[in-house]
Amino acid sequence: MSVVFVAASQLPTPFGLFTMHGFLDETDGKEHVALTFGDVADGEPVLGRLHSECLTGDALFSLRCDCGFQLEAALRAIAEAGRGVLLYLRQEGRGIGLLNKIRAYELQDAGADTVEANERLGFGADQRTYALCKPMLEHLGITSLRLMTNNPRKVKALEVLGIPVAERVPLQEGLNPHNRRYLLTKAGKLGHMLGNLHQNEETADPAS
Repeated sequence: MSVVFVAASQLPTPFGLFTMHGFLDETDGKEHVALTFGDVADGEPVLGRLHSECLTGDALFSLRCDCGFQLEAALRAIAEAGRGVLLYLRQEGRGIGLLNKIRAYELQDAGADTVEANERLGFGADQRTYALCKPMLEHLGITSLRLMTNNPRKVKALEVLGIPVAERVPLQEGLNPHNRRYLLTKAGKLGHMLGNLHQNEETADPAS
């Protein structure tokens, strides 16, 4: 994989002043971004998140998922910690792309869950890859993460790449009536660590 650094600039946000680092994956032409806050290259584990692009949740305020809520919570946590990194990866819809994601939503409107919808379209439940994270983190001088995630697959992927995860930090945000089934599916079918959410649909709270 050929992921190359392109440029960096300041990015003022409501949470604080981040530095935005742009990267290009020369194998597929996709552009990815890392947001850093404070000194992340001192050798200590860095509070971080691998956030896959979700136009509907991150930019259009969708309540069908928890992505936008997680993005905001992660940036706020990094700023409050005074140090951290967020990799914004262009892997919309768990890797199937925006238009296929809308097709999957159409199937979900008709009763399919998020995994069933992807599979009916001929895709895997989760087609994302995290290999591109290694050159991005190496460029930033980050050798270990305190990873904000509920997804054990991300932890395993980083460890396979030789990037130690010193701690998994839960990031359980945004439960609402519109995404309850989505979160249940992530817990029950994809193994996301959301407390007892997948065990009790009527009363569970992902913050438990």
